Amino acid sequence: MRKKWEVALRREGFTASESSVICSEHFKQDDFDRTGQIVRLRDGVIPSIFSFPVHLQRDDPEASTSHSQPQPNDDHSYVLPASPTALKARLNEALARVESLDRERKNAMAREKRAKTTVRSLLGDLRKRTSLMKNSKRGLIST
Repeated sequence: MRKKWEVALRREGFTASESSVICSEHFKQDDFDRTGQIVRLRDGVIPSIFSFPVHLQRDDPEASTSHSQPQPNDDHSYVLPASPTALKARLNEALARVESLDRERKNAMAREKRAKTTVRSLLGDLRKRTSLMKNSKRGLIST
């Protein structure tokens, strides 16, 4: 079955592994079993919805796209920009976002540490007051 998927994908040099995944958009609606709480692929289905460039299209109806006319290769074109400059800009944005999230994480950890210190201090004060109240009720401490 893995070999059939590799052939259907038409990616030169691609070998699927146990961790390989494919977008659900490449399957027909009736390829999915929706009868249970979890949506699963039916046994034996092969991805079949693609927009291959003309040189990769076949006349084989089993392997063709859902389009009757040749379509540009726009499968997942949202994933990577076409130009290296745009790709570099997206990379820089992603790196800036990572730095921002890292700062937020560090700030959150510092806030958590301060909150824990405050709670420990309050618990210590409460224990002292509780102990003093118990001792004063026993008559060990005069008020």
